[in-house]
Amino acid sequence: MSGIEKFQTFVIILAVGVGLLLGQFELIKVYAEYLIVPSLAAMLYGLFLSVPIKDLTKAFKNKRFAFGSLAVNFLWTPILAWVLGYLLLSEHPYLWIGFIMLMITPCTDWYLVFTQTAKGNVALSTAILPINLILQLILLPLFLFLFIGVSGNVDPSGIWKSILIVVVIPFLLAQLTRSKALNQNRKISLNQKLMPFFTKAQLAFLCLAISAMFATQGEYLIGNKEMLYLMLLPMLAFFLINFFFSQIIGQILKFSYQDKVSLSMTTLARNSPISLAIAVTAFPDKPLIALALIIGPLIELPVLVVISQTFLFLKKKKQFFLG
Repeated sequence: MSGIEKFQTFVIILAVGVGLLLGQFELIKVYAEYLIVPSLAAMLYGLFLSVPIKDLTKAFKNKRFAFGSLAVNFLWTPILAWVLGYLLLSEHPYLWIGFIMLMITPCTDWYLVFTQTAKGNVALSTAILPINLILQLILLPLFLFLFIGVSGNVDPSGIWKSILIVVVIPFLLAQLTRSKALNQNRKISLNQKLMPFFTKAQLAFLCLAISAMFATQGEYLIGNKEMLYLMLLPMLAFFLINFFFSQIIGQILKFSYQDKVSLSMTTLARNSPISLAIAVTAFPDKPLIALALIIGPLIELPVLVVISQTFLFLKKKKQFFLG
């Protein structure tokens, strides 16, 4: 992660401010929306390009960790997200939808930095990354139809189209790019030029999309700024519950301190860019859903910083479940 990415929360806030400022100009406000989907698609292309799908089998070399991580991420977490949304956001259905979309997609990038900070098993966390990505792409439509399609608040028919545009097509293009880089010269170009560029540009594409979104919908979103406080409680509850739950699972499976840290980070960090890309294309007339997904990282990143420091403190004190 580059220096600027370490301050991702502040960079996103800056992108929001720039978008609100640009939204005061009518010409920019009218055309800004045309930048949102291409920016998110380019960002996800870069993400998929950097994930080594061919290394899927590595995730299962440590069977206990793979079982624990996948069970928490794809069985326990969707249920927890729905329950928290039902209890705390049922009066705000679009925020509830955004909250669910955020929580059912495990992170595929910045959790590695927090794993390293907390002295976790980075190699193990990296190995589980491709399978987390593949499973969320496969299961995301199912979860959306289960939790959103039955809610009656939105028409789920646009979900398939949005997933095709901003997820499937960038994913296939990324894999095609990788397959074309089989000879040595192209492989060097991929590893030394194309991948580093998109790795560094992912945050720029995300911020461009956020600025364009706030330039277009700024007035509406300012009128609903209290939604930040409404999202705070369910998100903090999610992180707190999952932190303790992952530690209990790690204790049951007799993980080392390093593996428990990795389990926590892979089951706490969420993948807001993928969910945001789907939301803005599937629900263009429901800006509160996208707002919930923008609010998510603003709360999540500081929480992950606190959790990584908590791990280090508990390790030093040799307390809690860390063993």
